[in-house]
Formats: sequence, structure tokens, C-alpha cells
Amino acid sequence: MQQVDHVIETRGLGKRYPSGVEAVRGIDLSVRRGEVYGFLGPNGAGKTTTMRMLVGLIRPTAGSAAVAGHPPGSPAGLARIGSLIEAPAYYPYLSGRDNLRVVARYAGCDESHIDGVLQTVDLLSRAGDKFGSYSLGMKQRLGVAGALLKDPEVLILDEPSNGLDPQGIVEMRQLLRRIGEGGRTVMLSSHLLSEVEQTCDRIGVIQSGRMIAEGTVDEIRGGAALLVRAAPAERALELLVGDFGADAVATTRDGALRVRSTPEQAAAINRRLVEAGVEVSELRQSEASLEEVFLTLTGEAGPS
Repeated sequence: MQQVDHVIETRGLGKRYPSGVEAVRGIDLSVRRGEVYGFLGPNGAGKTTTMRMLVGLIRPTAGSAAVAGHPPGSPAGLARIGSLIEAPAYYPYLSGRDNLRVVARYAGCDESHIDGVLQTVDLLSRAGDKFGSYSLGMKQRLGVAGALLKDPEVLILDEPSNGLDPQGIVEMRQLLRRIGEGGRTVMLSSHLLSEVEQTCDRIGVIQSGRMIAEGTVDEIRGGAALLVRAAPAERALELLVGDFGADAVATTRDGALRVRSTPEQAAAINRRLVEAGVEVSELRQSEASLEEVFLTLTGEAGPS
């Protein structure tokens, strides 16, 4: 079997601040070459802290990490990484193009790449306008353009869709898809679960500084399942757990049961419950949304 090429990999990565706050606790994550990886977690879970460690902005206090084959923050690694951590900080009185010229000079990039990245993020026609006149979506896209200037192997983006209106979210999703289709590896954090579901190949979920789930979107959602609504619910739960195991049966927020099974098993499940005196009022194929799974994993109202 061919070994998977991990472009980002951490082992036991942790960050404890002098105040005693442990923001990240023993994170193990892996991002494969050429994929779009979504990094999810509630507010304060440690997403931004992890990403800041990956690009060398802060140092870990435990564990190790490698990005593009190098330790975070090393010159050789930084040459292959583009990043946007939190909001883009550009000069409001300079044009979009002139701001990218400043970035190119500090990063040692060829300024001839500027129009190309502006074209990639659909800002070439507004390149001469002052950054201060840009909409929030345009500012975010210019931040991505700055991250692309080095033609990086890895792109690390912290909440690239944060605060955008619906049109801006669509534009950012399309941009991320184009970047991902070009063979570049993208790691992004987001609080927009529907966008992650449509954009990412794999995701990792972090809670209270710890990684609690990692896999493809389908793996995280649990794959094929059946939704069962029956009474008495406690008896139905007992029977289904007995047949399928506790890890294959979950109670949804509205009290129904979600059973990880194939549609072909529906008739057998219905017969099993009815023969045991359980009244089945609903039995249908179900696919849990990423939001439902996130809420189950974290117990939160939603990530941010």
C-alpha cells in the first residue's frame, strides 16, 4: 500500500500560556497533500492557536509539528507556506495592488505575480482602488491573494469567510474550490458548517484544545443511516442498541433514533421493533448533516 503523503502533521502539539491557560492539549492531526482540510471547533476551542503555531507565529510548549516537511517558522518552510491568520491587515490608503507590492517586497516575491493572484481572487478590475474602499468580502479575498503571492505549496486560512454576506460566502467557496483543484493543499478553519461540507475533503474537530474527531466528511457524518421514530422510545433504543451496538445508535435532538445501517435493513428493523411491541411511526433513510454531528460531538450551539 502506498504511504500517504502528509503535508501538515502534528504529534502531541500543545500550548500552555504563562497564565496557566492550556489552549491546545496534545493535538494529533494530519493534512494530506492536495486536499482541502476543514478545522472545526467552538469559539475558544484552540483553532487559531493551533494555526498560529503551524505558521510559526507562536511556539508550542509541547509536542511537534511539521509543515511542508519543515518545522513551523523555519525559513525553508515559510517559503512554501501562504497564510491568512485572523483578518487581513493592509494599509487602507493604498490600493489593493500597492498593498500586495508591499507584501511581495517583505516576502521576497516577484512582483510580476501580483496581477496573476489578483485575477485568481477576481480583484484585478478593482486593483487600483484603495483597500479602505473594499467591501469585507473583497478585503478577505485580497488577504487570500497575499497568501498566494509565493505560489505556496500549502495554504493555511483562519476563518476566510468570517463576517461575509451570502454572496461573499459563495464567492469565497468558489475561490477555495479553484485553489484546491489546482493541486495545492489548503487547511482552513470555519464556523460555517454548510460551507465546510461543500468545500472540504476531510475535517478535524477540536474541543477544549483536544482533537475529538478526524476523517472525511462522510466518515464524520457516520455514513448511511436510518431514522427511526417509535414508542416507547426507551424500548426501541434498547432493542436497536442490542442489535447494532451503542456506537451505531444515536438519539437526535427531536427524540428520534438514528441507526447507522443500510436502507436494505429497514424492513428487518421494522419487523424487529413491531414484534417486540414497539409502535413504529416513521422509518426512513437519513443522512446526518455536519451540523448535527458537530452538535453531538461538542455539545455546543455551533462553532465560531
